[in-house]
Amino acid sequence: MRLRVEFTTEPFDLDEAPAHAVVAREVVQAADLDTVDVGPFGNTAEGGADQVLTAVDALLRQALATGATRVSLQVNVIGEGAP
Repeated sequence: MRLRVEFTTEPFDLDEAPAHAVVAREVVQAADLDTVDVGPFGNTAEGGADQVLTAVDALLRQALATGATRVSLQVNVIGEGAP
């Protein structure tokens, strides 16, 4: 099964990326995922279910530990096993 995750971290800072946003992006960029798209207001990543779920766990833990007060995410099944 393949998954896509879309996520943002808050609070926002338009002048400079906050530490929690940088950490979350670094987690998905370092993960064993097929595609990663990092943007100023949202990020997406795709890959196998195990890889995406492992990355989501790490990004939640690390973003919250570095000051995120909210993490919004959506996970969609996009491949094998999709409804």
